[in-house]
Amino acid sequence: MWHKLRIHITLLCLAVTTCLQAQRLSDQASISLLTCTPGEELYERYGHTGLRVCDPVNDIDITFNYGIFDFNVDHFYWKFVKGETWYELGASDTYWFQYSYAAEQRPVYEQVLNLTPEQREAIWQALLTNYQPQNRSYLYNFVFDNCATRPYVLIAKTLGDSIVSDYSGYTGISYRRFLRHYTGGLSWANAGINLLFGPKADEPMTSDQRLFLPEELMFFLQGAHLADGTPLVSTGSIAPFVIAGTPWYASWPVGLAAYFIIVLLFSIYDRRRGRWSWGVELVAAIPYVLLLAVVTFLTFFSCHPLVGFGYRLLIIPLTHLCARIIYIVR
Repeated sequence: MWHKLRIHITLLCLAVTTCLQAQRLSDQASISLLTCTPGEELYERYGHTGLRVCDPVNDIDITFNYGIFDFNVDHFYWKFVKGETWYELGASDTYWFQYSYAAEQRPVYEQVLNLTPEQREAIWQALLTNYQPQNRSYLYNFVFDNCATRPYVLIAKTLGDSIVSDYSGYTGISYRRFLRHYTGGLSWANAGINLLFGPKADEPMTSDQRLFLPEELMFFLQGAHLADGTPLVSTGSIAPFVIAGTPWYASWPVGLAAYFIIVLLFSIYDRRRGRWSWGVELVAAIPYVLLLAVVTFLTFFSCHPLVGFGYRLLIIPLTHLCARIIYIVR
């Protein structure tokens, strides 16, 4: 039954898209970049981007976004770990798109693009073509191909790559430092990213590479102009993302310090009784070996571009060794 329902939905979407493609935008139409602020979940920390097409004459107000994925696909988590997650271009009524973020108290900033009628029509037709069922899916890549890069590439292609921006932002900063701003330097999420990311994450980003995050794209377009000096954004009120901090007691340095103290206490106990507690080494080794196994797998068998072996993986065994020194050195 679900298979039949999917077929009916696909045919309905195809029919609607075909009808819309036959409908050209009026002179009163506008295309805007929507930038959604971060949420509480890890995958929401970086915000989200959408493209709004509004035409009051033709009663069109649709927001397209390249961030649709389905948890229910076969072997979703396995594919996610391997970096083989397929995302889709979604389309929804702008009211419901913005309402879903308003319900979570997440502001959505809108920037109306200063486009000619021909440029608006080109983007509109490109979005409708991409929304066709056979074109809708793409292989998601967090850094190089995501919900922010796709709208930017579409806009830049329509304008003939003539966009120049006065906003330099995080150009020249490494991916690692860039992501730290959103995850929080003291958070466990940032600690996990640092352990999984290798030397490639320390390479400086170019001007275009940093636009994979919605906030950077938002500020980039706000300061952008065309070759003739025309501002790319005609209207729009924006503000920096508000990033939630990490309480000191829930930070990874506190957790690492607690681990050091626990192992140190066992070392003092072992020294007094003159015998090594091998159970401590086993309990500490198992999760670390699993971590190395994950990094090894992602490095050689996944599509994640920034994962690899780095010196930060040594922080756990070095902390353990320092806590054991009191027993080793007598």
